[in-house]
Amino acid sequence: MVDVLAEVTGNLGAVAYGLAAIGPGIGVGIVFAAYIQATARQPESASLTRTYLFMGFALSEALALIGFVVPFIFS
Repeated sequence: MVDVLAEVTGNLGAVAYGLAAIGPGIGVGIVFAAYIQATARQPESASLTRTYLFMGFALSEALALIGFVVPFIFS
């Protein structure tokens, strides 16, 4: 007999990660849009804003990885 509860729990983990990936995906888009806009307005400050670009990108991706790991911890 198929264990229905294990199947549902696995599917809920996938749904939870899908929902958790929405926020960082939007965040990465906002970070890159802000970098492009700042560089277009003041090209001489591109090296300074590039540092903030990588910091924002890394933070957003770290949140995505946390969202990927949490459903496995609580399952």
